[in-house]
Amino acid sequence: MTQRRFAAALMAVLGVLTGVPAGAHHSAIQYDFSKPIHITGVVTKFQAMNPHMRMTLRVTDTKGTREIAFEGHSTNNMYRGGYRDKMIQVGDTLTLTVAPMKDGSEGGYVTGGVTSKGEQFGLQGASERARERDRAEGKEGK
Repeated sequence: MTQRRFAAALMAVLGVLTGVPAGAHHSAIQYDFSKPIHITGVVTKFQAMNPHMRMTLRVTDTKGTREIAFEGHSTNNMYRGGYRDKMIQVGDTLTLTVAPMKDGSEGGYVTGGVTSKGEQFGLQGASERARERDRAEGKEGK
Protein backbone atom coordinates (compact mmCIF):
# COMPACT_ATOMS: atom_id res chain seq x y z
CA MET A 1 0.00 0.00 0.00
CA THR A 2 2.84 2.42 0.82
CA GLN A 3 4.49 1.79 -2.53
CA ARG A 4 1.24 2.59 -4.34
CA ARG A 5 0.91 5.90 -2.50
CA PHE A 6 4.53 6.74 -3.23
CA ALA A 7 4.09 5.87 -6.92
CA ALA A 8 0.91 7.98 -7.12
CA ALA A 9 2.60 10.93 -5.43
CA LEU A 10 5.62 10.60 -7.71
CA MET A 11 3.41 10.54 -10.81
CA ALA A 12 1.52 13.62 -9.61
CA VAL A 13 4.76 15.54 -9.03
CA LEU A 14 6.19 14.51 -12.41
CA GLY A 15 2.94 15.49 -14.12
CA VAL A 16 3.08 18.97 -12.61
CA LEU A 17 6.78 19.43 -13.39
CA THR A 18 6.51 18.34 -17.01
CA GLY A 19 3.47 20.55 -17.55
CA VAL A 20 5.21 23.75 -16.41
CA PRO A 21 7.59 24.13 -19.40
CA ALA A 22 4.82 23.34 -21.86
CA GLY A 23 2.63 26.03 -20.37
CA ALA A 24 5.42 28.61 -20.42
CA HIS A 25 5.34 28.98 -24.20
CA HIS A 26 2.36 29.32 -26.48
CA SER A 27 1.41 29.19 -30.11
CA ALA A 28 1.34 32.21 -32.42
CA ILE A 29 -1.93 31.08 -33.97
CA GLN A 30 -3.78 34.11 -32.57
CA TYR A 31 -1.81 36.46 -34.87
CA ASP A 32 -2.51 37.10 -38.56
CA PHE A 33 0.93 37.14 -40.19
CA SER A 34 -0.64 37.47 -43.65
CA LYS A 35 -1.91 41.01 -42.93
CA PRO A 36 0.91 43.08 -41.40
CA ILE A 37 -0.01 46.53 -40.11
CA HIS A 38 2.09 49.51 -39.07
CA ILE A 39 1.62 51.21 -35.73
CA THR A 40 3.47 54.25 -34.43
CA GLY A 41 3.59 55.12 -30.76
CA VAL A 42 5.68 55.99 -27.74
CA VAL A 43 7.24 53.16 -25.73
CA THR A 44 5.85 53.00 -22.18
CA LYS A 45 7.22 49.52 -21.32
CA PHE A 46 9.88 47.35 -22.92
CA GLN A 47 11.42 44.03 -21.93
CA ALA A 48 13.88 42.18 -24.16
CA MET A 49 13.50 38.71 -22.70
CA ASN A 50 12.90 35.10 -23.64
CA PRO A 51 10.80 33.46 -24.86
CA HIS A 52 9.34 36.71 -26.31
CA MET A 53 10.04 40.40 -25.99
CA ARG A 54 7.25 42.48 -24.48
CA MET A 55 6.45 46.07 -25.38
CA THR A 56 3.68 48.55 -24.66
CA LEU A 57 3.13 51.62 -26.84
CA ARG A 58 1.05 54.70 -26.15
CA VAL A 59 -0.77 55.14 -29.45
CA THR A 60 -2.79 58.17 -30.54
CA ASP A 61 -5.04 57.81 -33.59
CA THR A 62 -8.69 58.24 -34.59
CA LYS A 63 -9.70 55.95 -31.69
CA GLY A 64 -8.00 58.27 -29.18
CA THR A 65 -4.96 57.74 -26.98
CA ARG A 66 -4.41 54.39 -25.31
CA GLU A 67 -1.75 51.87 -24.40
CA ILE A 68 -1.43 48.72 -26.51
CA ALA A 69 0.63 45.69 -25.48
CA PHE A 70 2.65 43.68 -28.01
CA GLU A 71 4.95 40.72 -27.97
CA GLY A 72 7.63 39.74 -30.42
CA HIS A 73 10.63 37.58 -31.19
CA SER A 74 13.04 36.21 -28.64
CA THR A 75 16.01 38.38 -27.75
CA ASN A 76 18.24 36.10 -29.85
CA ASN A 77 16.05 36.49 -32.95
CA MET A 78 15.72 40.24 -32.37
CA TYR A 79 19.52 40.52 -32.16
CA ARG A 80 19.91 38.63 -35.45
CA GLY A 81 17.34 41.04 -36.91
CA GLY A 82 19.30 44.17 -35.95
CA TYR A 83 18.22 44.87 -32.35
CA ARG A 84 21.00 45.95 -30.01
CA ASP A 85 20.95 46.45 -26.25
CA LYS A 86 19.46 49.82 -25.23
CA MET A 87 18.21 50.46 -28.80
CA ILE A 88 14.65 50.73 -27.49
CA GLN A 89 14.02 52.89 -24.44
CA VAL A 90 10.90 54.03 -22.61
CA GLY A 91 9.91 57.36 -24.18
CA ASP A 92 11.18 56.48 -27.68
CA THR A 93 8.86 56.76 -30.66
CA LEU A 94 8.71 53.59 -32.76
CA THR A 95 6.96 52.52 -35.94
CA LEU A 96 6.28 48.82 -35.67
CA THR A 97 5.35 46.19 -38.22
CA VAL A 98 2.87 43.98 -36.43
CA ALA A 99 0.94 40.80 -37.16
CA PRO A 100 -2.45 41.85 -35.73
CA MET A 101 -4.69 39.73 -33.54
CA LYS A 102 -7.00 37.51 -35.60
CA ASP A 103 -9.94 38.32 -33.33
CA GLY A 104 -9.61 42.05 -34.05
CA SER A 105 -8.55 43.02 -30.54
CA GLU A 106 -5.67 45.43 -30.11
CA GLY A 107 -2.12 44.19 -29.83
CA GLY A 108 -0.17 41.79 -31.94
CA TYR A 109 3.18 40.24 -32.70
CA VAL A 110 6.03 42.61 -33.57
CA THR A 111 7.92 41.36 -36.62
CA GLY A 112 10.02 44.49 -37.08
CA GLY A 113 10.25 48.18 -36.56
CA VAL A 114 12.19 51.36 -36.90
CA THR A 115 13.11 53.92 -34.26
CA SER A 116 12.76 57.65 -34.72
CA LYS A 117 16.57 57.65 -35.29
CA GLY A 118 16.11 55.29 -38.26
CA GLU A 119 17.52 52.24 -36.46
CA GLN A 120 15.81 49.10 -37.77
CA PHE A 121 15.16 45.76 -36.18
CA GLY A 122 13.13 42.71 -37.09
CA LEU A 123 13.05 39.71 -39.32
CA GLN A 124 11.59 41.12 -42.52
CA GLY A 125 13.09 41.61 -45.95
CA ALA A 126 15.18 44.51 -47.23
CA SER A 127 12.28 46.07 -49.16
CA GLU A 128 10.14 46.16 -46.00
CA ARG A 129 13.02 47.71 -44.06
CA ALA A 130 13.37 50.43 -46.73
CA ARG A 131 9.62 51.17 -46.54
CA GLU A 132 9.78 51.40 -42.75
CA ARG A 133 12.80 53.73 -42.92
CA ASP A 134 11.00 55.97 -45.43
CA ARG A 135 7.87 55.96 -43.26
CA ALA A 136 9.87 56.95 -40.17
CA GLU A 137 11.62 59.74 -42.11
CA GLY A 138 8.33 61.02 -43.55
CA LYS A 139 9.28 60.04 -47.14
CA GLU A 140 6.53 57.44 -47.61
CA GLY A 141 4.85 57.75 -51.02
CA LYS A 142 7.27 60.40 -52.36
